Amino acid sequence: MKTYDIVGIGNAVVDVISQADDSFLDLMGIEKGIMQLIEQERGEVLYASMKDRVQTPGGSVANTIAGAGALGLDAAFIGRVRDDALGHFYADAMNEGGIDFVNPPVAGDLATSRSMIFVSPDGERSMNTYLGISTTLSSADVPREVTGNARLMFLEGYLFDHDAGKSAFREAARATRAAGGKAGIAISDPFCVDRHRADFLSLIQHDLDFVIGNEAEIQSLFETDHLDDALMLTSGICPLVVCTRSGDGVTVMDGTLRIDVPVEKVVPVDATGAGDQFAAGFLFGMAQGRDYETCARIGNVCAREVIGHIGPRPETNMVELLREHGLL
Repeated sequence: MKTYDIVGIGNAVVDVISQADDSFLDLMGIEKGIMQLIEQERGEVLYASMKDRVQTPGGSVANTIAGAGALGLDAAFIGRVRDDALGHFYADAMNEGGIDFVNPPVAGDLATSRSMIFVSPDGERSMNTYLGISTTLSSADVPREVTGNARLMFLEGYLFDHDAGKSAFREAARATRAAGGKAGIAISDPFCVDRHRADFLSLIQHDLDFVIGNEAEIQSLFETDHLDDALMLTSGICPLVVCTRSGDGVTVMDGTLRIDVPVEKVVPVDATGAGDQFAAGFLFGMAQGRDYETCARIGNVCAREVIGHIGPRPETNMVELLREHGLL
């Protein structure tokens, strides 16, 4: 039975990237610079309209798991894709990248999830996301032999929008913890918390060991505009709270102990994936048994690498990069 350093559960989304000028965006009715959710039919139209498509496996926690794998952890990802061309592309790309994609593509009415990203000459990204089959993930997609053999389990808040996802999360977290591992969540989106606050807080309090989120996400848990209050309240129900604060650094609450780790401000080339790769670095540090300040410093190095280029996954040899910073 294989033991994993880290296992993630999240949306399996193929990122499809294409260059497009403003006149094309106007012609297709695409709103510039924002993320819009679209239906399957619209997704097919936009996909067909894309010239010189570049496809990469994406999804928030999937990006984190890929980053953790790039640092050398034995990693697996649990997600749902359809038995279609994009679904097979996603599964194969994850496996080829060294991440065990444990769910074979399945039959279904919904197509594999994809985000059509149109990059303008000025660098603006206009995202059109079809959520598709990945949101129908349930306990049946979560193998006990994987969750029960994970040292770290990392869950994606977006999937909490569905009752089946909630059940899958609880079962996965409990299986990991029962075997002596730790389970945590990427909050993902303050609006997701707003929709399911009681269930979110219950999961964190009863089934999780750590929470990772940005200021807005942490504040949304207890509906407060005061970050210090939000950190104290969250640390009251969860042993480890990690809050990324963009250019203001990272705050870690280890019980009642507060650790502030500064970050060097840089102008991002593309901020996509910064939070995902911070999480990859932090969780890598946890898997290595490092102290939380060092975990946060590793996370900052990983976030800085990914915002230095287009795309949400690391392109540098991350092990060498950590060595250069004296973190390995």
